[in-house]
Parts: sequence; structure tokens; C-alpha cells
Amino acid sequence: MKPPRRVFLRLAFRALAFGILCATLFAPGAWSQSANAIKVVVPYPPAGGADVLARIVADAIGTLHGPPMVILNRPGAGTMIGTEDVARAKPDGNTLLISNNALAIFPHLRKLDYDPLASLQPICGLATTPTIMIVNSPSPYRSLSDLISAARARPGTLTFGATPGAKSNIDFEMIRYPAAVQMTLVPFNGTPPIVNAVLGGQVDAAFVDLPAAAGLLQAGKLRALVTGSRERVKSLPEVPTVSESGFGDFEMEVWYGVLAPVQAPAATVSQLADWFAKALRLPETRSRLAVQGMNADGVCGAGAAAHLHKLNDDYGRFIRDAGIKPE
Repeated sequence: MKPPRRVFLRLAFRALAFGILCATLFAPGAWSQSANAIKVVVPYPPAGGADVLARIVADAIGTLHGPPMVILNRPGAGTMIGTEDVARAKPDGNTLLISNNALAIFPHLRKLDYDPLASLQPICGLATTPTIMIVNSPSPYRSLSDLISAARARPGTLTFGATPGAKSNIDFEMIRYPAAVQMTLVPFNGTPPIVNAVLGGQVDAAFVDLPAAAGLLQAGKLRALVTGSRERVKSLPEVPTVSESGFGDFEMEVWYGVLAPVQAPAATVSQLADWFAKALRLPETRSRLAVQGMNADGVCGAGAAAHLHKLNDDYGRFIRDAGIKPE
């Protein structure tokens, strides 16, 4: 006896549904991993630049119906704790790291039993943001030249706030060392306490990323002496660059990137790069980043790796030339 017509229709419908599902799963840019959420490790406390960026990008990928992402904050040891967690994670593409210039700095200043740049592969650059030198509004220093002149006149008496061995420390050294002046480092664990110390007058100056101080600059409670960008910042048109202030061909900005363990499958990394690149092209993403003082990057693959390795070379050269010793 022949099967009823409805059986054939049911089988045909299931075959069609299966075909559509397969086409969706394996279409270019589709996510073919398991349904488990991707863990995105941020080696900084919540509410900092890297954390805010991670959540903006994860939201954007969600609107594109990309893989679900869970942000995990793993601060400590100058970003080394979270970085090592990802470097030693199972290389299946389900554990990622969002970090910044610290990746190119701490290998030159810390004794490690692994090489972060050899253990991690950049997927995409996500964003950049300028660095700025800040003082509080009652400060007598109106320019970088004022600060350097005072430091030269009173060696070791002026102070700067920074996290030892972190970008805030190296950025200030990149000003202080060529100028041949002595200033005293006051150590802090992270950018928010540095900004608060400048605000309260506990330290004379600091180099921080723009988002960390933007609100206080707008409120007139802090003053920016210079920006570390190659060109003036649109939101701070009156603030000169370091180079314009007479301190050479100088550029430093915060670069944020997303990375995976180096042995993660190439196809998976390519799929992830596609999602991050699409998210960064969304007008809403770019707008949300701009509010935070960040510029969307979106350079992926070899381009992101080349930029990170250039940062590593540049920081390594300066740290050696300045005689900054590992801890």
C-alpha cells in the first residue's frame, strides 16, 4: 500500500527545512560553532574603556544575530591575569581577549613563562582613542612647556600618577626622558584612581586615555595640556599635540584589539573577524564609540597583527633606550 500523500508532504517539508538550516549555518559569515556563549575576557575592571568597548561591540554583534557573547572582567597584575587566562584557554574560538597597548608593554617589563604575542593571535583592531596629559583646573601649569620648565627648575619635586609598568607610566616616561627632567612617580592601580588623584591635587599631572577624563574636562574640573595623537582631537580643538608643543615627532594612542589563542582554527577566527568587522561598520556602533571618545578601527587579520607587533617593537626600543628595568 502506498503511503498517504500527507506523509510525502511532511517528509518534503522536513527536507526543505533541513536544507534551509544547513544553508544558514554554513553561509559565508554565519556562525557554525556550538550554541554556547563566547567568553570575552577583559583584563580590566568594569566601566573602564576596554570594558565599555567590549559591551558595545558585543551588543552590536547581537543585533546582527551573531554568536552570543559574555563579558568577563579579569583585572589584576597589570592585565597579566586575564591575558594569561586566554593564552592558556582551549583554542576553540570560544574564549577571546579584548586588550590594548599593555600587550606590547608588559612582556618588556615583567618576567613571564610564556610569550603573549606568540600565544595569542589578533582577530581585529576594534578602536583607538587619544591619550591626553591632564592637570586639575587650579594647576599653575597651562602648557606642557610650563610643566617641563617647573620640573627642570625643581628636580624630583613634581609628581605624576601612573600604574607602574603600564601605558600610563610609559607614556609619561616618553615625555620625561627626552626632556631630561626628573619627576616622581606616584603609583596607582588603574586609571580611575589616577584621574581622581589629579582632580584632588594629590599628583601634579598624568597621562590618561581621553574617555577616562572627558566628563571632567567638559565640566572644567580638569585641564588638558597636550594630546598624544598626531592631529588635534575634534572634541578638544584648543589643545595642542605633543609634537606641536615642541617635543618631536610624537604619537601615542590607545589601541584596542580582540584576540584568540594562537591555535584557534583559522575558519573560526575568520568567522569571528567577519562578525567584528560587520559590527564596527554599523553606524550605531560608530556613534556609541564616538560618545566614548573612541574611533572605530576594523582592521582585521594580518593588518591587526602588524600593528600590534609594531607597537611591541616601538615600546621595546624605548624601554631599552630609557633604561627602564623589568620588575
